[in-house]
Amino acid sequence: MRNAIALILGGGRGTRLFPLTKIRSKPAVPLAGKYRLIDIPISNCINSELNRIYVLTQFLSVSLHRHIRQTYSFDNFRGGFVELLAAQQTVDAGTDWYQGTADAVRKNLRYVSQADVEHVVILSGDQLYRMDFRDMMKTHIDNKADVTIAGIPVERKEASALGIMRADDTGRVTGFLEKPQTQEEIDLVRTDPAWIDAQGLPSKGRDCVASMGLYIFNKKFLIDLLEKTDYEDFGKEVFPTAIRTRRVQLHLFDDYWEDIGTIRAFYEANLSLARRDAPFDFSCMQAPVYSRPRFLPPSLMEDARVTGSLIADGCKIGKGAVIENSVIGLRTVIGENVTIRNSVVMGADYTDSKFVEPVSEIPLGIGDNSIVEGSILDKNARIGKNCRIVNDNGVENQGEDEPVQIRDGIPIVIKNAELADGFKLG
Repeated sequence: MRNAIALILGGGRGTRLFPLTKIRSKPAVPLAGKYRLIDIPISNCINSELNRIYVLTQFLSVSLHRHIRQTYSFDNFRGGFVELLAAQQTVDAGTDWYQGTADAVRKNLRYVSQADVEHVVILSGDQLYRMDFRDMMKTHIDNKADVTIAGIPVERKEASALGIMRADDTGRVTGFLEKPQTQEEIDLVRTDPAWIDAQGLPSKGRDCVASMGLYIFNKKFLIDLLEKTDYEDFGKEVFPTAIRTRRVQLHLFDDYWEDIGTIRAFYEANLSLARRDAPFDFSCMQAPVYSRPRFLPPSLMEDARVTGSLIADGCKIGKGAVIENSVIGLRTVIGENVTIRNSVVMGADYTDSKFVEPVSEIPLGIGDNSIVEGSILDKNARIGKNCRIVNDNGVENQGEDEPVQIRDGIPIVIKNAELADGFKLG
């Protein structure tokens, strides 16, 4: 992997993850109590010995930049780096912001054009999965491909939200359709389950292969393609054209993979990690997930009942608290007799201290006797006593600037929000 670089696409405005992306970019959104989404692709690169990594972003990148700077530092012998490339005005690229995935790479071709680069690995910054990119690179080289796409078998009912591919017996991609909406369109790119079985993966009746948004390009082909066209998006424009003129190879993958692009997907992915049979294992020592070391004390629990939950470092959980099927993030302070069920609590960036003038009359954390169910609490929330954050009325979407908003039926307490004693979600 020494002759390859990785480009991690930070995504656009992240409107489907709003309000979690109100003051941060998508890759900076916290995950599983102590990580951020960006830690997943970077960790996969490091574990695959792919150590030259660029992160492309343009929206609200300050916290992402801080996290990368404080987390990823390579020694001089490995020669690696993780560098953030924010959209910027240049003589060559112009003054426009990134118009799509392909356009984002086009505006950073100067980094792709380095003499010792032969392959460019392009990754998404908002997915949860574990992959050894060396296997994908082997598929790419063995088949003498111009570009290789990672694909995962999915059921037909999932096809309308994904890019679906069809391949021949050699694994060469012969058809690609972005988000097919009708059964007729799906049939055009359908894959025979028997072919999937023949590749050594159990099809389990799945008859579609979806693009995972992970690509390996030959450098020369990528540069030629982007310099001679004005294509803005890989899925919608680049691959339908490349399939007709170049060898586009499929690399099959069949393990846990989740695109965390919506509030519902984010919520469900986090809660799934708290199960005994969690689909993704953060404790895998052969391929760990890296993040910023914070040197926090162990969490303190005082006669609390915790079941099926993840508890990060530095938390204080009061007497009589009940926590069920939830994720509790760093430095979370939970008062006495608090009930938290089926919720994601992101924790805090700091702790209240008696040595510092208080910034609010409401302490950081969740006050005594409060109830939080089926909700997301963003960082640094100050929840008073006897509060109730539960979507009792089954509202699907509500609020734009309020401290508590509802998206996909999930109440979200925004970052730095304050809720007075006795607050009840209406």
